[in-house]
Amino acid sequence: MIQIKRAFISCWDKSGLETLGRALHRAGVRMISSGGTARFLSEHQIPCQPVEELTGYPSILDGRVKTLHPLVHAAILATDAPAHQQELAGLGIEPIQLVVVNLYPFVEQALEGDLPLEKAVEYIDIGGPTLLRAGAKNHAHVVVLFNPDQYGPFLEQFEENGGAVPEDFSRRQAAQAFFYTSWYDGQISRYLQAEAGEEGGLERLKSLHLSRQDVLRYGENPHQAAAVYRPYHQPAAGLGDVQQLGGKALSYNNYIDVAAAYALVQEFDRPAVAIVKHTNPCGLAIDEGEREQVTCFQRALSGDPVSAFGGIVAFNRPVEGETAREMQRLFLECVVAPGFEPEAVEVLRAKKNLRLLVIDSAGWNRRTLEWRSVPGALLAQESDVHPEDPAGWKRVTSREPDTREWADLQFAWKAVKHVKSNAIVLASHGQLLGVGAGQMSRVDSVELAVWKARQHGHSLQGAVLASDAFFPFPDGVEKAAAAGVRAIVQPGGSIRDQAVIEATEKLNLTMIFTGVRHFKH
Repeated sequence: MIQIKRAFISCWDKSGLETLGRALHRAGVRMISSGGTARFLSEHQIPCQPVEELTGYPSILDGRVKTLHPLVHAAILATDAPAHQQELAGLGIEPIQLVVVNLYPFVEQALEGDLPLEKAVEYIDIGGPTLLRAGAKNHAHVVVLFNPDQYGPFLEQFEENGGAVPEDFSRRQAAQAFFYTSWYDGQISRYLQAEAGEEGGLERLKSLHLSRQDVLRYGENPHQAAAVYRPYHQPAAGLGDVQQLGGKALSYNNYIDVAAAYALVQEFDRPAVAIVKHTNPCGLAIDEGEREQVTCFQRALSGDPVSAFGGIVAFNRPVEGETAREMQRLFLECVVAPGFEPEAVEVLRAKKNLRLLVIDSAGWNRRTLEWRSVPGALLAQESDVHPEDPAGWKRVTSREPDTREWADLQFAWKAVKHVKSNAIVLASHGQLLGVGAGQMSRVDSVELAVWKARQHGHSLQGAVLASDAFFPFPDGVEKAAAAGVRAIVQPGGSIRDQAVIEATEKLNLTMIFTGVRHFKH
């Protein structure tokens, strides 16, 4: 046990400090404080000794130096070794067993406030991290607290043990403190690299600090351990802020599929429903008029009702009761939406294993970096959120698309970017009819998409096709035309573009070049 007799307190964030200070004072703990913290405690009639009185030195250099003194750090770093105790006694230094410090708000002020360098450097804390690191190093004898959320658990231990704290509690706090100070330094490095002209988000030196949100049952397979993490010390967003209204705990695969499904419906301003299986859409529809939500769901489901078994359903509008009753007949893993009507929750909770997830669309951060690990390295890239304006697309054939085809081409182009490469989608009237995903050749993807559409009774007469990358040969276009496709949207960029265009012209199809590729590996 670490008996708390003396505490050093220096906090920018004063949240919870009055409660902590009063509890320590009641227990007879003597407190030393600096600057604004000393004033705060005094204003609340909590006795404390100003650090200047302890050290005999005033705060100097506009406050840059006030706690960096041997009388402070020797009191924190001393162990119970006889030599240490003898030295302290000779110098008249009393040990400190509790360090309560939180740091200058560099992230909030300098990074998020976009301060110029000369002002930002004043929010780089030096004394605070030094105090925390000293206390954390000596955690066998000193407890460190750096977040107001830690005061409650500390006081529970402190009061339960008569003013003492178990060493295992102190050890856990020390581990967190070192992580916290390393994160803090990482944010400063990020700012300074940006000031030095490093490309934002892809700096030469990159710190990743993550907080474990949950331990998952297993990974992709039962023999693989897994957990879910979110960025440390950042507001929760997206799947880091998911609210679960019912069903089993989320699995590793659920997280990946839910992310894919919700990202897809976020592409559309109109009400949309997507059904995803193994990260690929097997159903997608948008409401193009005044249809009811249940109709939109039925159209998405009819795209490939067989593959929808055990899938993920995503909505970009709150789920309604009638739609929930329609979904109740299916075996699904998850339903994700920005909300659920009370009737929908009641209906879907009857399926006890079905996971109901609420994700705030406004907090769906699609502009963060995407990370992927490969042996010995990490890959990072910006999310595929390239702004696109169909008005800038180029028609490369003489046939103009009609109004219906033009709407479907835009719909299909948004869908294809969410399909694994090589990706082909077939669509008509705001509905996904067939998908060819992950094939080794593009013509195979076309054939697969046509086969899937026909398998479920869809007519492709007048349908449109979207391809995530260029057609290397005319064969994919020819097979699409034979199936009834009338318009194609693709990036262009092949050395054989002219041959593909000529084949399309001969077949009297429309072809649109977007100039943007959407590979998804």
